[in-house]
Amino acid sequence: MVEKVIPIRIAEGAGLVPSIPTALLPTSNLTQDTRGRPLRDLRISVTDRCNFRCTYCMPKEIFDQNYPYLSHQELLSFEEITRLSTIFATTGIEKIRLTGGEPLLRKNLEVLIAMLAKIRTPSGKQLDLTLTTNGSILRKKAAALKAAGLHRITVSLDGLDDAIFKKMNDVDFPVTDVLDGILAAQDVGFTDIKVNMVVKKGCNEHQILAMAKHFKGSGIILRFIEFMDVGSSNGWDMAQVIPSKDVIAQINTVFPLEPIEANYAGEVAQRWRYQDGSGEIGVISSVTQTFCHECTRARISTDGQMYLCLFANSGFDFKTLLRSGKSDLEIANAIMSTWSQRTDNYSEMRGSHPEEKISNGRKVEMSYIGG
Repeated sequence: MVEKVIPIRIAEGAGLVPSIPTALLPTSNLTQDTRGRPLRDLRISVTDRCNFRCTYCMPKEIFDQNYPYLSHQELLSFEEITRLSTIFATTGIEKIRLTGGEPLLRKNLEVLIAMLAKIRTPSGKQLDLTLTTNGSILRKKAAALKAAGLHRITVSLDGLDDAIFKKMNDVDFPVTDVLDGILAAQDVGFTDIKVNMVVKKGCNEHQILAMAKHFKGSGIILRFIEFMDVGSSNGWDMAQVIPSKDVIAQINTVFPLEPIEANYAGEVAQRWRYQDGSGEIGVISSVTQTFCHECTRARISTDGQMYLCLFANSGFDFKTLLRSGKSDLEIANAIMSTWSQRTDNYSEMRGSHPEEKISNGRKVEMSYIGG
C-alpha cells in the first residue's frame, strides 16, 4: 500500500517570488544558468487531472475520488498560457510541450494550440509545438489537434499485453483503444510520432521485445524510459529500475542495433537504429545515465508555477506576476533572473548514491508538473 500524502497545491501568491531586477534588461535568448545551460524547452501542464491511474504516476490509493484537484480559477487560462509562452519565446524557448495530467482532458485544448501556433521567436521562427498524451481519446481529438497547428505527438504506452496494460493504467482501459488513437493520428497526417514506454521491473519488462517488434518498420519511434522517482507517491525503489543498457542489449539480440547521433544538443533520448533500416528506437536513462549537465528544460505547472527540474520541490509563482499587472518586460526579466540562478542536478546527486534515497524535500508530483 502506498502511503497517502497530502496533495501539493500552492495558494495564489504563496509560491516562491521570482526576482525582478530593479534595472530591467533587454530580453535575451542567451540566458544561461549557473552551469552554462541555456533555456530552450518549455513544458506546460494544462491540467492536473487524468483518466488513468498509472501506478508510477497517479496511484489510485492517493488520487482517489476525494483528491482535491485544482479548481478552474486556479488554472492558468489559455490567454495567460499564451502570454507567458510568448514572453518565454523572447528569452530563448524554441519548443513547447503540452502535458498534464492528461492534456486532452482540458476542454477545447485545440483552441490553446491554435493560439500557441501563432507565436514566433525574435528571429521569426515558429515554435516546435508538441504534446504528450496517454492516447485514450486521441482518435476523437487527432483531426482537431492537427488542424489547430500541433506539430508532433508523443503517446505513453507501457505494453501491448492487455492484462498488463490494464494493470498499469489501473482503470481497465484496453490497449486497443490507444493503438487505434495512434493510427488516427497517422491518418490525419501526424509524422514523427513517438511512443514512450516506462519499464518497471517485475511489471512489464517482458513487453520490451513485443513493443519493439510491433513498432519496428511503422515509422513510429519507440522510446524506453527508466522508472524514475518523480514525486513522492509512486513507491519508487532502485531495485525496480531496469537500466537502459539492458533494454538495448535485449533488443539487439533479436533486432541488431547501432547507435546514431542526437538530433540536437540537450536531447534526452539516446538514439539507436535497426541495422536493417527499418526505423529507430530511443532510451531515456535519467537514473543510470544522467543528463543534468545538458538539461535545457523549464516547466510550468497547471497553476502557473515555474519549476527548474522534474525532481524539484518548489516552484516560482508566475501566475501572480501575470495577474498583478506586471509588464511583459518585467516578467521576461523574472524568467531570465530565475533561470540564471538555477543549480539543479538531482539525477546526478541520486546517481552518486544509487542505493540511497536522496532527500531534497518532498518532490512535486508528475501529474501537477507534467513529464
